[in-house]
Amino acid sequence: MKLRVNAVAFAAAALVMGHGAYAGEAEAKKWVDSEFQPSTLSKDKQMAEMKWFIDAAKKLQAKGVKEISVVSETITTHEYESKTLAKAFEEITGIKVKHDIIQEGDVVEKLQTSMQSGKSIYDGWISDSDLIGTHYRYGKIMPLSDYMAGAGKEFTNPGLDLKDFIGTSFTTAPDKKLYQLPDQQFANLYWFRADLFAKKDLQDKFKAKYGYDLGVPLNWSAYEDIAEFFTNDVKTVDGKPIYGHMDYGKKDPSLGWRFTDAWLSMAGSADKGIPNGMPVDEWGIRVADDKCTPVGASVARGGATNSPAAVYALTKYVDWMKKYAPKEATGMTFGEAGPVPAQGQIAQQIFWYTAFTADMTKKGLPVVNEDGTPKWRMAPGPNGPYWKQGMQNGYQDVGSWTFFKDHDASRTAAAWLYAQFVTSKTVSLKKSITGLTFIRDSDIHHEYFTQNANKYGGLIEFYRSPARVAWTPTGTNVPDYPKLAQLWWKNVAVAVTGEKTPQQAMDNLADEMDQVMGRLERAGMAHCAPKLNPKGDPNKYLSDKGAPWKKLANEKPKGETIAYETLLNAWKNGKVR
Repeated sequence: MKLRVNAVAFAAAALVMGHGAYAGEAEAKKWVDSEFQPSTLSKDKQMAEMKWFIDAAKKLQAKGVKEISVVSETITTHEYESKTLAKAFEEITGIKVKHDIIQEGDVVEKLQTSMQSGKSIYDGWISDSDLIGTHYRYGKIMPLSDYMAGAGKEFTNPGLDLKDFIGTSFTTAPDKKLYQLPDQQFANLYWFRADLFAKKDLQDKFKAKYGYDLGVPLNWSAYEDIAEFFTNDVKTVDGKPIYGHMDYGKKDPSLGWRFTDAWLSMAGSADKGIPNGMPVDEWGIRVADDKCTPVGASVARGGATNSPAAVYALTKYVDWMKKYAPKEATGMTFGEAGPVPAQGQIAQQIFWYTAFTADMTKKGLPVVNEDGTPKWRMAPGPNGPYWKQGMQNGYQDVGSWTFFKDHDASRTAAAWLYAQFVTSKTVSLKKSITGLTFIRDSDIHHEYFTQNANKYGGLIEFYRSPARVAWTPTGTNVPDYPKLAQLWWKNVAVAVTGEKTPQQAMDNLADEMDQVMGRLERAGMAHCAPKLNPKGDPNKYLSDKGAPWKKLANEKPKGETIAYETLLNAWKNGKVR
C-alpha cells in the first residue's frame, strides 16, 4: 500500500512540475505516434530528439522563461506552425509560443521599426532572406554562425544538420557567416493547364498559326503567342471564357514583390551570376569591385534599373495584363490574384509561386482531376530576349528565422529552440507535406514524395533537380530592403494606370533608389555602405558585354517551346532544363 501511495505521489509530483521529463516525454510520444508521421527519422530517433528539446527547455524554464512570441507571414506552412506545431512545442517543452501570422508587408514594417528603435518587438522572426544584405550591413541581426558556436551552443540541437538544409547559401552574407535559418522555401515558376495544352485540336490550330508546337514556352515570345492564342483564338473552354495570362496590378505593397522577385532578371536585365548577377543584380544595383559596396541603380551610375531590358520588362508586364488577363486583374493584389488560376479559366501564368501548390491540389477544384491529380503542371519560367545562359533563372522565397543581437538572451534562446523545433527532422517531413515548402534535402528525397510525385504537378521533380538553386532570392547587393522595396510598387503603379510611360516610371524609380542609397552613404553602416558613382553619360555604361545591356534591335525573336515530358526528363537527369 505504501509503495502504491509513493508511486501515485511521484506521478502527481511529475504532473505538478508541468512539463518535466515525465510529462514532456509522455506528450512527445503522443505527438510522435500521431501528428509527426511520416518522418525521415525512426520513432526512436524522433523521441531522442524530443528528449533533447525537453532538457534544453528545462534550463530556460529555470531562468523564468514561460512564454515567447514570434511572427511570420501568412502562408499555409506558417499557419500549420502557428496552429499545430506551437501547441506541440508547448505540450512537449512547457514553453508557450505566441506565433503571430500577419501580412508579409507588415512583417517587414515591424522588423524595420525594431531595427530603428533597437528594441525587437518579437523574440524571433521568420523573415525573407531577401533582407540578407540589410542584416549584414546594419549589424543589428545576430549571425547564427557565431551564436551556435558561442552563447547558443548549449541550446543548439546536435541533430540540426545544417548540411541537410537546401537554402543556407541564400542566408549567408559576404562575411561567410550564416545569419538566418531557412524555415520554408518556394519558387516563382511558370504554371499551365497541361490538359488544355494536350488537346489535339488546339495543338493543330496553334502550329498552323505560329509555325511551332504548343508547349512549355522557353522565351517570352512564345509566352506572348500562347497568351494571344488562348485569349483571342480559343476564347472559351467548357462554355466559360479562357484567358492566356494572369497577373495583378493594384497599387499595393504586394505589387513591389511582383517586380523585386526577379521579374527584371527573368527579362535578362542583370549580369550573369548565381545566386545573383554580379556586379549588377536583378534590382539593377551595381556594386564595386569589392562585390559589396553599392555604387548606383540608374544607368547613369552604371546600374540597370532604368536600362532597356528593365523598361522592356515593365512594358511587357503592363501589356500582357491589359491584353490577356481578366479585366479584374489590374485591380487585384497578390493575395486576391493567387487563387484565380484554381478557378479554371486561366490557361497559363508566367509568374506563379509554388507556395500555392497545396491550395491548387484540393479535390473538387476545376483544375483537379477526379482521382486527385492536377490538370496543371509547373515548369521553369521562360526567359526574356536579354537573358543569357549563366544568369539567375527566377526567384525563390526563403522565409528564415532571424534574431536580434541585443535581445534578452534567455528569450532569444527559447525562440531559437522553437525555430529548431519547427525545422527539425522530427517534424519537417510532415510540415513539407502540409505546406509543400521544402527546406531539407532528406525530405525532398523521402519515399513519400517519390510515391506521390504525380499529385504535385512537377514540384518534386523541380526540387530534386539542380534547378532548385538556379532560382534565388534577393541578394546581397541590396543595402536596405525595407527602404528600397517600398519605392517599387509606387513607381510600377503609375505605369499600370498609364500616368507615366514604362521608361518614365523606371527612370523615376532608379533616381529614387539612388537618392535612398545616397542617404545611406551619408548615414553610414556597419559594413559595405553605398558609395555612389558620379552621374555620367548612360551610353558610357550601356554595353553588349555586361549589364546594363544595350537595347536590342529585335525584342521579339521567334517563339520557342519544349515538350513538358522532355523538360521533366532533363530535371530527372540532373539538368536545369
